[in-house]
Amino acid sequence: MRVLVTGACGMLGSLVCDGLGKEHHVIPTDVLSGCEMLDISDTNAVFDVLNRIRPDMVIHCAAMTDVDGCEREPDKAFKINAVGTWNLACACASIDCAMAYVCTDYVFDGESGVPYTEFDQTNPISAYGASKLAGEMAVREICPKHYVVRTSWVFAPHGKNFPLSILRAAQTNKQLKIVADQVGCPTYAKDLASFLIGLVGSPLYGVYHYTNAGSCSWYEFAKEILSKAGMTDVEVVPIKTEDWPTPTRRPKYSVLRHYRMELLGRDSARPWQDAVAEFVAAWNTAKQ
Repeated sequence: MRVLVTGACGMLGSLVCDGLGKEHHVIPTDVLSGCEMLDISDTNAVFDVLNRIRPDMVIHCAAMTDVDGCEREPDKAFKINAVGTWNLACACASIDCAMAYVCTDYVFDGESGVPYTEFDQTNPISAYGASKLAGEMAVREICPKHYVVRTSWVFAPHGKNFPLSILRAAQTNKQLKIVADQVGCPTYAKDLASFLIGLVGSPLYGVYHYTNAGSCSWYEFAKEILSKAGMTDVEVVPIKTEDWPTPTRRPKYSVLRHYRMELLGRDSARPWQDAVAEFVAAWNTAKQ
């Protein structure tokens, strides 16, 4: 199948392209060099590219994911995450193309205290969450052949993410202060990419939750990362959300339950701790 990937130069998109290339014809697009140029916020450009390439499916990884940046510049966040996604949904619908949209746990307010299913009410409390939800709504309303995949706390041995920041900080600091009262699900980008690739050609359209199995706080996440990396001499100090300066309200508890996959008997996500071990091994190899 012909699969167009947006954000193909990014942390997740690059892994999606690598995996797709084994069985499908991949068209990588991004605003960065190395891919076919595509600014998703440019309506004419989106329609021109999709009408010219005529993909069978679009995997939409491009987004403004800087949570605090979205809070500071909400118009920019909505232009990319909401309008850009709307452009793609409209273009996909016009050529009868399937579309997979990567969404976020930030569509929920984090007040539930129990894992969120795909059928729970959304209620974003940040510009990032609201802009991503607006994109999700466009996909669900406009593109009949859609997959919305909500995920959280994505990390990889490359790009910009929490585990890499922890490992880099631990190389120069012997004490790290980490928020301990926000709980969510770490997601290894390699595993998420495999899940997205598995949707190609599937007739089971709809909303999915995908993360690695299990949940933790940012504090517990950091402790596991450093333990797996053998940096046990670094002290990790738990702090409260209010002790970490940020312009963005974040969900206190945004654990995503893979309810749809559970009901299908297909929930095979591995524990996040196993994913961290593979991540650290890849990070160590990259250093050599």
